Amino acid sequence: MNGLPAGRLLVVGDLATDILAVHEHPLAPATDTAAHVVLRPGGAAANVAAWAAAAGADVTLLARVGADTADQHRAELERAGVRPVLREDPDRPTAAVVCLVDATGERTMLNDRGASAALGPADWDDRLLDGVARVHLSGYLLFSAPGRALARVILDRCGARAVPLPVSVDPASAGPLAALGADTFLDLVAGAELLLPNADEARLLGGGQVDPEQAGLALAACTGALVVVKRGAAGVVLCHADAAPTRVAAPRAKVVDTTGAGDAFAGTFLAALLAGTPLPPAARAACDAAAHCVTHPGARPT
Repeated sequence: MNGLPAGRLLVVGDLATDILAVHEHPLAPATDTAAHVVLRPGGAAANVAAWAAAAGADVTLLARVGADTADQHRAELERAGVRPVLREDPDRPTAAVVCLVDATGERTMLNDRGASAALGPADWDDRLLDGVARVHLSGYLLFSAPGRALARVILDRCGARAVPLPVSVDPASAGPLAALGADTFLDLVAGAELLLPNADEARLLGGGQVDPEQAGLALAACTGALVVVKRGAAGVVLCHADAAPTRVAAPRAKVVDTTGAGDAFAGTFLAALLAGTPLPPAARAACDAAAHCVTHPGARPT
């Protein structure tokens, strides 16, 4: 990176407890399957914030958690270098995600969104934008009515400033994204400067294009945003509306758990942009972080 970050990163979205089960053999119905099971802090937005802080950014996270575990999550974020702004929910538990990780490192998730699904405009404070240079929204925010309303508030506030604040959005998960619908998603994120889909999400949003790179280019053309398509071990492709795509390779890594790799990329990439790093080297640093993430269980930096 070229220097210290100029301004803070505000990340808004989900925080969760991950129940991570790594199993070497296929799941056996109606009986036991041996697994290594651990609890880890998670949630896409919280993971992005932690990776950005690990890369040197000054980061604030706005999230909603169950009151009974708020102190634990606050302490974990502070240890990671993140400033937590946690709204405590007296009625809903903190989100919980069961991550089933097979022998290849691929993960399947069972998601109970808990308090995260209630994060909404009532949790917002315009002072959260003081000193902020970039805002990042987790796509999970868009999968609930309160979250959609909050996303619109934030995008409107950022766009209305004398110097508009750049906003990035990670679509988060192909299944809920398909249920929401591509047109609805694109309407909700109008004005975002950066989109960070993975290959499946790019296909859903890219006007029917099957090839992830062509889908990214189509998405960039229809939104005007920089679209960074995350392609796992194949690296990423940077797609602009008016320029040729830029491909950045990922380093080889021994895959243990792919949970959080996209969050590692996003957080590190945003930290690099805050530090003034040009796009290709920023993407290379982010690919390095994602490659490191998959080498250990859990979605946060070790």
